Amino acid sequence: MDKGAGAGGGETLLFLTDEQLRQGIEAVFFAYRGFTADPDRILEAKGYGRAHHRAVHFIHRAPGTTVNNLLSILGVTKQSLNRVLRALIEDGLVESRIGREDKRERHLYLTQRGEDLERALSDAQRARMRAAYRAAGPAAVAGFRQVLEAMMDPEQRSQYLSLREGGGNG
Repeated sequence: MDKGAGAGGGETLLFLTDEQLRQGIEAVFFAYRGFTADPDRILEAKGYGRAHHRAVHFIHRAPGTTVNNLLSILGVTKQSLNRVLRALIEDGLVESRIGREDKRERHLYLTQRGEDLERALSDAQRARMRAAYRAAGPAAVAGFRQVLEAMMDPEQRSQYLSLREGGGNG
């Protein structure tokens, strides 16, 4: 595959016009809207928002993660995360356990109800991703992942790669 050819008709990837970049930005905005639409409907019915979804997702990906690690992954304030976690814990979706080695640490786990919610949310997103990946083909999927990883700040990329490799319990 020619790394210098763009999908839109041979534009060089080393020089994109402002208009081409704007179109890419808008594509990301609209794709994100589509990507979050189904989970948003599920969350709204339960009185939750996207912050709850992100917390549930990353607790599922790294069971036993600490509150501090989740703060780092999500990049939110402690106050904001505490509000989200308080609701998830009170509603029986997340369990907070005191650390064995450090009693000040709180380790987070999804309960069965939390696992059920996570499955419903991720099933909806996986279906959309699967359909898009199938329509685009393997080369486009690999390129898409490369673009997304290149957009991440180094710390975010490191966290992403750690989760991809099955880690993330920091």
